[in-house]
Parts: sequence; C-alpha cells; structure tokens
Amino acid sequence: NCSFWLVSQQPDDAFLRVTKQYLPHLARLCLISTFLEDGIRMWFQWNEQKEYIEATWGCGYFLATCFVLLNLLGQLGGCVLVLSRNFVQHACFGLFGIIALQTVAYSILWDLKFLMRNMALGGGLLLLLAESRSEGKSMFAGVPSMGESSPKQYMQLGGRVLLVLMFMTLLHLDASFFSILQNMVGTALIILVAIGFKTKLAALTLVVWLFAINVYFNAFWTVPAYKPMHDFLKYDFFQTMSVIGGLLLVVALGPGGVSMDEKKKEW
Repeated sequence: NCSFWLVSQQPDDAFLRVTKQYLPHLARLCLISTFLEDGIRMWFQWNEQKEYIEATWGCGYFLATCFVLLNLLGQLGGCVLVLSRNFVQHACFGLFGIIALQTVAYSILWDLKFLMRNMALGGGLLLLLAESRSEGKSMFAGVPSMGESSPKQYMQLGGRVLLVLMFMTLLHLDASFFSILQNMVGTALIILVAIGFKTKLAALTLVVWLFAINVYFNAFWTVPAYKPMHDFLKYDFFQTMSVIGGLLLVVALGPGGVSMDEKKKEW
C-alpha cells in the first residue's frame, strides 16, 4: 500500500517527493535572502554606508555614492531576476561581482571567518548557476567536456565544496562534550556533502542543524535595533540562510555527476 511504500523509502527521497514542487523556490528565496537584506539596508543606511566607504578609502563623495548605489541596484536587481527566473545566469555573475566588491571594500579579505563565509555564499551561487543551466544549452558551449561530465556537474562540485566552508567557521575548539559531539557530527556531514556520498540526506540534515544554530545564536530580533550587535547578528542570520538555500538546492538537484553517489551507479 501507498503509506508502507512511502515509509520504506529513504528519508531524503520521501522528503523530496512531498516537497518537489516547492523546494527549488524555497531554496532560491533563502539563497538570495542575504543580498535582499543587504540591498534594503543600503537604502535605509545610505548615508552611513557612504560615509564609511568615504572615510575608509578616502575616495571622495562621488565614488562612495557610486559604490553604495551599485550595491543597492546590483543586489536588489539580481534578486528580482533570480526570483522571476529571468536572466538568472547574468544575475548570478552580477551577484558574484557584488561579493568580490564587498570583500575588498569592507576588508573581508583579511578576516578569515568572513572570507570563508563569503566563499560559501559564492558556492551557493554556483549551485544556482548550475540549476539555471540546461544540459544542452550553455554559456560554455565552446568548452570541451571532460569525459562524460558537463560544466554543470563541475559547478555542482565547486558549489558543494565551497558550502563546506560555512560549517568550518562554526566549529568550536573547546573541550566540552557537546562541542566535541557537534564538531564530530558536523565534520562527518560536511565531508559527506563535499565528496557526494549520501549527499541529499547529509545536506538535509545539515539544513536542519544549521537552521537551529542560526535561530539560536543569531536571534537579532531580540537585540534593540540601535545596538551595533543587532546589525552583526542580522548579517550573520541572513548569510547563514543563504547557505541553507544552497544546501536545499543540493537536496533538490542532487550532487551532480562528479560525486560518489553517481559513481556508485556505475559499480
């Protein structure tokens, strides 16, 4: 009977069967959430952002204004294109540019934790790029393929590996039992996602784990808006939601051809 058949399936397969229509939309919304929040923040903190860039780089009023305007329009425009499913590849490359620009402008390059999180965000965009790209029609039409693998599959591999960087920033180096357990379980799961073994189940488990950590540790709504910590927690919260979006894309799309899950089918 139907209920026995559903229960007998793998948990990730049963989850996909129930959420197949909605999961890609939820994944894209989560993935672009940090860009959406940051673009809106640029609007409401226009003067503060402009003055920060002007003071940090000594670039003058005009260039500082151009920087804030580019961030605002680039992020909000990219989000609209991704959600409306129009020119998604162009939107992804534009958002890649925003990540690179902010990495330099806000000196993230020298902060390893923030750099790794930005790279994880780039991994999510790679997965979005892979999702938007059909197998037979590509911006890389002239690029020779390696064996049976397409550029899309290498994007999925790169996206999975970069997403792992987010979890490396969450590892705690203290000796408490809970921290040791969390580190061991988290490390095992991120290795499974990176190599593409039991990928959907590992990614789904990481989504649940990361969402719980995010709500507990980055509860910016509990901090008054006038306190600096409010903005820090809000930034972390939405950046983590974007990585969750990338993991949901892994659940929806699978690991791609360059993975142990795919190789198992050939054995």
